[in-house]
Amino acid sequence: MSVEKDFNATFAAALALREKQIQQSYRPVIGVHKWFARRPGTVFRSLLLAEFGGGESLEVTYWRSHRLRGVVADPFMGGGTPVFEANRLGFSVVGADVNPMAYWVVRQSLAALDLDAFRSLADTVASDVEREIGELYETECVECGGLAQVKYFLWVKTQECPVCGVENDLFPGYLLAEASRHPRHVLVCSECGALNEFERQPTRSEPEQCAQCGGPVYLRGPARRNRVECRKCKTVYRYPPGKPTEPPRHRMWAVEYHCKSCKRGHAGRFFKRPDSDDLARFERACNLLGTTSDLPIPMDEIPRGDETDRLRRWGYRRYREMFNERQLLGLGVLLRRICETGDEQVRHALLTVFSDFLRYQNMVCRYDTYALKCQDIFSVHGFPVGLVQCENNLLGIPRVGSGSFRHFVEKYLRAKRYCEAPFETRQDGSRKRVVAIDGERIWARFVRGFPDEAERQAFLVAAPATEVPLPPASLDGVFTDPPYYDNVQYAELMDFCFAWLRLGLREEFAEFRQASTRTPEELTGNVTLGRGLEDFTAGLSAVFRYYAVALKPGAPFVFTYHHNDPSAYSPLVVAILDAGMGCTATLPAAAEMKASLHIARTGSSVLDSVFVCRASGARGYGEDLEGALVGDVASLGAAGMRLGEGDIRCLAAGHIARMAVNRLLRTWDADASLDERIDRANGCIAELRKELRAGAVISRVAGVAADTGWRRESFAASI
Repeated sequence: MSVEKDFNATFAAALALREKQIQQSYRPVIGVHKWFARRPGTVFRSLLLAEFGGGESLEVTYWRSHRLRGVVADPFMGGGTPVFEANRLGFSVVGADVNPMAYWVVRQSLAALDLDAFRSLADTVASDVEREIGELYETECVECGGLAQVKYFLWVKTQECPVCGVENDLFPGYLLAEASRHPRHVLVCSECGALNEFERQPTRSEPEQCAQCGGPVYLRGPARRNRVECRKCKTVYRYPPGKPTEPPRHRMWAVEYHCKSCKRGHAGRFFKRPDSDDLARFERACNLLGTTSDLPIPMDEIPRGDETDRLRRWGYRRYREMFNERQLLGLGVLLRRICETGDEQVRHALLTVFSDFLRYQNMVCRYDTYALKCQDIFSVHGFPVGLVQCENNLLGIPRVGSGSFRHFVEKYLRAKRYCEAPFETRQDGSRKRVVAIDGERIWARFVRGFPDEAERQAFLVAAPATEVPLPPASLDGVFTDPPYYDNVQYAELMDFCFAWLRLGLREEFAEFRQASTRTPEELTGNVTLGRGLEDFTAGLSAVFRYYAVALKPGAPFVFTYHHNDPSAYSPLVVAILDAGMGCTATLPAAAEMKASLHIARTGSSVLDSVFVCRASGARGYGEDLEGALVGDVASLGAAGMRLGEGDIRCLAAGHIARMAVNRLLRTWDADASLDERIDRANGCIAELRKELRAGAVISRVAGVAADTGWRRESFAASI
């Protein structure tokens, strides 16, 4: 049982912390396509090598090339991290996911690709589309009067006053750019719409004067807490309207552009108020869209859901309504041109790029006034609808801006180059050093059945994990990152990309002929669809049972998990016990960054518990919660982590779940009703929490750790 003994939590956490800061630099493979809540590849490489590395210390074996043999499975492959890390080490892999987008992301990451042909055809596609509609992304430079390339068009939502009928801007604030990456603060005048630059941020009590109309300019806008005051009759009314019958309207109010001629002598960014030509170009795009009938543009409805209801509250009923007319025209022209590409491998790669860059090409994207760039629609793992929108350049300006087609082509190239020659990044003092791992590769030959363990094959299935044919005692291990109950609504979010991607793939792939990625078999908890903790438990149990039978004797079933709600751990206890396994270890691992937009200021844990399970039973450490937490905190503190009480609470929940599994193992009745099994698991967890005085232990460990500054020696001595 190597992983229990040879996993070095300090070493793995130090690697994972650095990786999560700039994940695309440490694991460029994630640049193939967006997926949510990806776990660090360094964690799964460490886990796999701790189990299969032959007993050599992790600190040594991690940096060497490996050619391991066997078959590793991931029944919840999602973005593919365990699959990639196992494949890279030489294993054949079995991967399953009910979401066809997950299947496609993993498939394209493992697929062969002629990079020169991809580069050449991507350039050709971009040039063809630019000739057709490129002028729609031009503007007149206010300094030299020449034509310049637009980076971003900025729009604000508007809504009609129900009393006087005046259309009001829903500005939450009038700030366009902070004086961070631009010399001065840029604000729009609420009276005339002119852009002004100031040394300070003006307020209502201390405004600045507009250079054009002389009116007051200040930071705070009229829209706040879903209320806005009409600028004409002063009526205060609600936004969005109670029962919207159409998507929101928008008004273009600013343009950020790039003038190559003026850039050398210009400080900061180029901003302007839209002129008549800018507005005319948008009208031209509207007219072209109306007269072009053969563009592949989705008509799919947006179904109700925990996340999609945010869109529906604003009146969005179809995915196409999340884009303005210029975006629909450009995306339709680009997708049509990609579908005409004859080279199958390149066409699939370009379609993947297209699907991925949609998250920066829609009217739910926002503009970051600090970083001065477009924000990903999925930056918070949901569909938050803001009041100020950012329309990105479709094709992009080479080496300028981000989020455009050309930028995503470069990202895809970096990802596939990494697949051909993976590397690790080592910290030597204050310097980073790239370590080439010669001989490893992320690539597999696709097969339609169980893979040959010696042939580096991949059997990928877009179906429930229990529908994958697995011979008994055939797997060398299961390594997976399952859904964390209701933390991310994968299908609701990925339908946004799927609605477009299926237009280019449904003729070739049966997986893209369905109307949505949503399925009753998805294990994610969902209030709207009535999927609760019982459904999650039953589904998890079925998968664990099925894959436990396929494990070779003594082989590990390893998975990561965390949740802020202690009740969300009872499904793990039930699933592990139903599968006839004991829990031999719960190991701490770094998972997220506190600064991530979907984590910041939420109090959520940045740690995972890694559960190691085996059919051979429970031989792990016992029921000393405080000792386990002290060891975890000391190990992670030595890696430079500063944990909050929420992190320690999640680690404690993992340890208590392990203890519950091992306490119930000998008397567990897997044939009892689901309610009875859940009750037993919950009862045992509650009993353990009371016996171990979990709340007091968590507070004491957190308090002592904070007082000692997290230094390993002083912490361990103080506790």
